[in-house]
Amino acid sequence: MNQQHLLALGRYHPVVIEGMGGFDSRDPRPVAASIAQRLRRHWQNKPTDKPKLIVIQGDPLEERGISAITPLVAAELSASRGLVCLDEAIADYHAPNADRNNVILEVRYSQLTEVLNHHQPDTLQRLEARVDRAISEKNHQRSAMGKAPLKSYFRDFALLQEVTKAACHQLCGGITVAHTAREIHPFSVTSFYTISLELGLVKADDLVSYSGAVPSP
Repeated sequence: MNQQHLLALGRYHPVVIEGMGGFDSRDPRPVAASIAQRLRRHWQNKPTDKPKLIVIQGDPLEERGISAITPLVAAELSASRGLVCLDEAIADYHAPNADRNNVILEVRYSQLTEVLNHHQPDTLQRLEARVDRAISEKNHQRSAMGKAPLKSYFRDFALLQEVTKAACHQLCGGITVAHTAREIHPFSVTSFYTISLELGLVKADDLVSYSGAVPSP
């Protein structure tokens, strides 16, 4: 993967939007409009002079959910998008299925782990340990509810989510994280967002909550 794209990423202010996939039944247009409005207000209070880049994480394009919402937010903000995908050795289906509309740079997960290993040598290990602990806790809760454990891919995508934010923050000197719903399902990949907060990799005032209607789980 082109190292120039990794260097180019540092010239932007990354905006990571987290939320449900295609099972989100809401019309993505008002959701995107609400998120864009909240982001503008956020930047009035916490301005940045860098151009905004919506950083996406390889979701295939669908009519609903996160992959439908992020391009609409980008359009609302007149922003381009950057793409982070898992390496083929982790999930060979991930990069080929990613939506690349309006994507101006693309990097792989392993490139971002190298950023962390270079600048914060113990961060990746801390993230992995905390994700593993969270999965164990969630599976314990699910067992008590008579539910099956989380699928194995949850670890890969939880790490992709948290490493993306930590590395983007390191490279770019800041980040904004927005959610597509007020309530986060406890067994979703999005729910792992608390890990980067707990480890101090993302600050509470980097997070933009959602103020619209709450979707049904």
